[in-house]
Order: sequence, then C-alpha cells, then structure tokens
Amino acid sequence: MFLTFITFLPLIGALFLVFLPKENAGAIKQTALAVAVADFLLSLLLWINFDITTHKMQFELNIPWIEAWGISYHIGLDGISLLLYVMTTFLTMICVIASWDITKHIREYMIAMLVLSTGMLGVFIALDLFMFYIFWEFQLIPMYIIVGVWGGPRRIYASIKFFLFTAVGSLLMLVAIIWIYFHIQETTGVATADILYITEHLSAPLGTQKWLWMAFFLAFAIKVPMFPFHTWLPDAHVEAPTAGSVILAGVLLKMGTYGFLRFNLPFFPQASYEFVPMIAWLSIIGIVYGALVAMVQEDLKKLVAYSSVSHLGFVMLGIFALNPYGIQGALIQNINHGISTGALFLLVGVVYDRRHTRLISEFGGLAKIMPKYTICFMIAALSSIGLPGMNGFVGEFLVLLGIFQVNGLWAACATSGVILAACYILWMFQRVMFLELKNPENMKLKDMNIREMITVVPLIILIFWIGLYPKPFMKTFDASVTHLVSRVNPDNFRPQKEHPNNDHKDKQNNKHGEHARLITPTEMASLNQQLQMPANIKE
Repeated sequence: MFLTFITFLPLIGALFLVFLPKENAGAIKQTALAVAVADFLLSLLLWINFDITTHKMQFELNIPWIEAWGISYHIGLDGISLLLYVMTTFLTMICVIASWDITKHIREYMIAMLVLSTGMLGVFIALDLFMFYIFWEFQLIPMYIIVGVWGGPRRIYASIKFFLFTAVGSLLMLVAIIWIYFHIQETTGVATADILYITEHLSAPLGTQKWLWMAFFLAFAIKVPMFPFHTWLPDAHVEAPTAGSVILAGVLLKMGTYGFLRFNLPFFPQASYEFVPMIAWLSIIGIVYGALVAMVQEDLKKLVAYSSVSHLGFVMLGIFALNPYGIQGALIQNINHGISTGALFLLVGVVYDRRHTRLISEFGGLAKIMPKYTICFMIAALSSIGLPGMNGFVGEFLVLLGIFQVNGLWAACATSGVILAACYILWMFQRVMFLELKNPENMKLKDMNIREMITVVPLIILIFWIGLYPKPFMKTFDASVTHLVSRVNPDNFRPQKEHPNNDHKDKQNNKHGEHARLITPTEMASLNQQLQMPANIKE
C-alpha cells in the first residue's frame, strides 16, 4: 500500500487544490510544493529499503480488479523501474519550484502538473498490461494541456502534434495487448493480463513475434523519440513552458526506453535479436542526424531538443546491444539525460524569462554580467558532452563498450556523435557567454536568484555524483540487468553449426562452452521434474 500511496499522493494533492480559491496563489503554490516534496522524500524511502541483490519485483501489491477478465491492480518496482520512479518525483518537485513565476491560471497549472506526476509514476509501477495502458494514456492528457495552455505562440499546433503522434502509436500497442491477452488465455487456459505471468508463458512463432514487436516498437519509438519519429519533439519542447520541457525530457521520453526494456525484450526476445541491426542503424542515424541539426540551430531550446534525439540514440543503442555493458549504460544514460538536459532547459528558461527570446544571436558576453549562470551552464553543457568526471561520460562509455562487443563499425559511427556533441555545445556556449557584450538589453540582466539556484544546484550535484561515484546507481539495477540479459542472450537464438560428428562436437561444445544456450527458469523447472526419481526405487 505504501507504493500506492506515493503514486497517488500527487493526485490527492491535485484534488485538494480544486477546493482552494484560485485567487489565493500563494497557498496554491505552497500546497503543490509541499505535496511534491513529500512525494520525493517518500520515494527515497523506497530506494533506501530496496534489496539490490534480487531481480524480483519489490513493494509488490496484487489485488483483483476485474476478476472475470483476469485484470488486476498489480504494481511493483524492480531495479529497472526504481530509479526512473525516484527521478519522476524529484523532477516534479524541481518543476513546481521552477513554475513559481507562472501567473496564468496558477491553480489549473499546478493541478495539471500533479496529475501528470501520478500518470508518469503509474507507468513505471504497472504490472498489468491494461493498467499499464491506462496510465500510459492518462499522462498524455495533462501534458497536452500544459503545452496547449501555458506554451508559446504555436502551442496549439505543438500540443496537437504531440497528442496525435503518441495516440496513433498507442492504438497499435493496444491491439497487440488485446491479441496477447487472448493468446495467453488460449495457450495456457488462464485469463490474465499480468505482465510477469505473460513474460514467463508467452510463446508464439517468430513471424507473429515480429508483428507484435513492431506494434510495441511504434508506440515506444515515437515516445523516445527515435529517428524518424522525432518530428513532434522539437515543436513540443520549443512551445512548452520551461517546467514542461524539463518533465518532457526528464521523464516522458524515458517512458519509451522503459517500454522497450519491460516489454519488447522480455516478451519477444528472439524478435528483439532479429531487429538489432534495424535498431542499431536507426539509433546511429538519430545520433548523427540529431547532432548535425542541433549544430545549425539558432534557437537555444531547439538546439537542446535536437541534442535529446542524439543522446537518446545512445540509450537505444545500449539497450539493443543485448549485453550487460550496453543495458547498464543505457539505464544510467537514461538518468543522465534527464539530469543534464533538464538542467539545460532550466538554464535556457532563466534567460528567456529576462529577455523573452531564445535566439543565440541575441546574446553574447553573459559571462561578464552573470557569473553564477555561466558556471552552472558550463557544468550542464560539459555534462551533456560527456566530459570524464561528469555523469554523461559514464553512460556513453558503457554504451560504446557494449555495442563494440557486438559490432565495431556501429561503435565507430556512434562515437562520431560524441565529437559532434562537443562541436555544437561548445560553439553555442562560446557565442552565448564569451562574445562581446554588445546588446544594451543584455547589460541590464541580473544573475540567477535563489529560487533559480535551488532548481539547478541539485542537478549539478547529481552530475558530479554520478560522474565520480556511480556505484549506488549502478548497483540498484545490476541484478535486474543480469536477469534480463539471460533472457535475451543472443546465444539462445543463433543457429548452431552442423558438424560431421555431432556427438563428438556436442561433447566439445559442452566442455568449452561453445554455442551454449542458457536454460530459462521454466525449462529448468520442467527438467527438474523429469529427473525426479520415483519414491519406490531404491539405490
């Protein structure tokens, strides 16, 4: 019940805000902040009490919901979802503080932000397919409202585009969910939408697996977003308010990568293996394309938005390396991107609030008049590049290490994205901070205030913490990664070579471990049952 309380606390807070008078802006903001802070602190208790030695779900609760259909309220966290869950509560708190200067429909804005938080948290804890789908769609509505009401001049276009892209992908995923539900009922005799049960018992021909894999792929690839499904992201980022961009980059995009880890890989391991080349090349194209387009941007927010396309290409590349280094790198890079890119969006929002422009050409020489801002921006920028000692380096290094074990060419192509990132980030930083201070409006700019520092400094602390001592984060998902890799191990699906003397070669293979295939938990249980001796047989 504790996990349920943390998940729905923001929604309870939003309902409480409904009854506060809209004129009392101070009480509305303080209440929203109190709820967000409490939710974050409670989520830290989950992390503190999490058992890092097991891959199994923890804080689990399974209550029948629609018993006739086998649908239940089944929730839990494992190493893959825990850090994303905690990051959601953390960034929600940061976003509430960052939204302190909102003056238009304050009560409605805070309600939308808290409702969005519950929707995002629900995605990471859902262990029932239909419940997952409900939360997946639920978070779409408040985000649509935040962009459409509090966004920029083209907010209506951006919010509709975001909604349509996500909804189309979600509908195909729903079709796949329904097919899986009836298929499981037909093959096992059990009517259930339980994700853990389906993971262990779902079996289908490779051709069917591929169709189902593609249905889930489309929903998650749009959300990540992967090339060529990324076109909604720059518009949404540019038009969203600052807090909307932070939550979009920090959490909503991670729901896509999480979906691949929770569904595509464990549900369809053989299909995932077959699609590795496609994902690898799409990810590499996204890495290079995103970096090249970012290099020519004149709008600061658009530059950061396209950098997200590039950075998340690394995450996808790591996931589909299908080895421990790659998946560990992808998971830590997921967190890193939310921290570094979130910090960049907050910092872009600082100068936008003062100048009401994001054009790089409008700035220059800010280092002379905004030293605190310059230092914070420099740290976030270097983190985004992947400078050793900062968080970005840890994730990118592990991803490249993982993908190099699969294909050296892919690793070499992906490495170019790191070089290009340094080009567009440093060029932007030089133009904004170190050119001559010519614009008279820039001379009047004030440095960051206390509230703005409160939103950015925690992210900077995390940048150095993960960069210098990533062990607490890595240990959280080690057991879950090991278990996942054992399920999607490519050796399970590679065709074995035929040898003239099969018996002799089998012995040699067993001796040296060549072409070994890992036995799944279900196969192991069946094998043990077959090997049990009858009780009446004596030695």
